Order: sequence, then C-alpha cells, then structure tokens
Amino acid sequence: MPIESLPTKKRIALVAHDGCKEDLVEWATHNREELAKHKLYGTGGTGTLIAAETGLKVRRFLSGPLGGDQQIGAAIATNDIDILIFFWDPLQPQPHDPDVKALLRLAVLHNIPTASNRATADFLITSDLMRAEYERRIPDFLRRLQEREELEDDD
Repeated sequence: MPIESLPTKKRIALVAHDGCKEDLVEWATHNREELAKHKLYGTGGTGTLIAAETGLKVRRFLSGPLGGDQQIGAAIATNDIDILIFFWDPLQPQPHDPDVKALLRLAVLHNIPTASNRATADFLITSDLMRAEYERRIPDFLRRLQEREELEDDD
C-alpha cells in the first residue's frame, strides 16, 4: 500500500452547508490558534465567512453548488488537501447532492481524515497527529479493480 507523508502544516478544506455554516464558523473561531498553523481552503461562501469572522487566510474555491465541492474533490485526488472538515446538513436536501457524495467518496478513496460534524472535528483538531508528520496509507484501489476485471474475464 503506497504511503504519503503529510507535513506538520496540513492543508485543510473547510466546507459547510447553509444550515451548518454558523456552527463551522464558531468551531473555526474556537480553534483559530491551531488553524492558523495550517493552510486553509474553503468553498466560496464558507471560506468567505470563516476569513471574515476569524481573520484567517482561506484560499477560496467556487461556491459548493457552482462547483466548489468538485474543486475540493479534485484537490483531494491530486493530493493537495490533507484533511476535510465538512459540516453537512443531513436534514436538508441539497441541489448539488451528487457533488457532495462524490466529494465524500474521494475523501474515503484517498484516506483523507474527514469530519462531518463538530464532535469529530474536535477530535481531529486536538489530535497529536495534527502537529506532527503523519504517514497516510493510500489504498491501492487500482489493483483491486484490476483483480476484479481478471476475475470477470475468467468467467
């Protein structure tokens, strides 16, 4: 299984659905000191709010419904994001739900630590691993796909 070393300065994507933006901003404000040690990225509205409320520098992608979720997914796929903090609203249907599912799928596929709520984000941000290098194992899904194709060819 390939291993990628994550540096002590992590690249963290911050995303929140409309119903969860206030909670993420409060969380970011509470964790401002730790977040300031890392590179932050965010979808349009969320990144703008966090930057305005905390004074933190946040590189902003497009708004989620306009492609921001896909941009963050692409950054995960190219190993440009190390951690995903995505406060998503399980009670509100999203017009860009397929993009959200694709983003979460990529986070799992690339073994990215992901927090989907405040409790999990609290555990991540306070982990000793946030301040240290970390060797992230990247599952070899390509090998699994090839093995599956070989089995199908044998039938």
